Amino acid sequence: MSIADNIKRIKAQIPDNVSLVAVSKTKSNEEIMEAYHTGQRVFGENKVQEMTQKWSDLPKDIEWHMIGHVQRNKVKYMAPYVALIHGVDSLKLLREINKQAQKENRQIACLLQMHIAEEDTKFGFDEKELKALLDSSELQDLEHVRIAGLMGMATFTDNTAQIQKEFRLLKSMYETTKKVLPGVSQLSMGMSGDYNIAIEEGSTMIRIGSSIFGARNTT
Repeated sequence: MSIADNIKRIKAQIPDNVSLVAVSKTKSNEEIMEAYHTGQRVFGENKVQEMTQKWSDLPKDIEWHMIGHVQRNKVKYMAPYVALIHGVDSLKLLREINKQAQKENRQIACLLQMHIAEEDTKFGFDEKELKALLDSSELQDLEHVRIAGLMGMATFTDNTAQIQKEFRLLKSMYETTKKVLPGVSQLSMGMSGDYNIAIEEGSTMIRIGSSIFGARNTT
């Protein structure tokens, strides 16, 4: 199936309240434009340099999401344009985003990344760290950052019960966060292999790459 067919199929499957981030990392401008011509406007990248080049080259009504692990020294390059940063996993990173957003006279939306998977390779806050952050007065002082919600990645496994358990934990942390920050509205969980489970467990945003574009380009 073509990229356009894949997007249409996925959009037909997901509820209206769930937004689709097309994960375009390593994909060409031509492939992104094929998705764009179906009406897709939200794209996710995991490398700031690649995303910045695409932002420069492609239509300006595209909403660029940074979905990879963020190095603090790279924030300045995406601060002028990034729509949402998914993987915010420390207060130090929030401070840097706030600093660079202030220079651009804008507020940058961020998702707090939670560690829910039974894997050491995933980044993110745990429940205790999330509570400490939400309780901290400093969070209120970061005027150029807007906490839009939470994100997390389940363990890479065929065990559906485990994936459900991890997504339910994230949903619970999301509900706790909303009580402290009423403006929170996004729960980003679910990728090509598990987005149907994620939606059942309350996801409002799914990140899909290979089911749209095919296997990742490694060259």
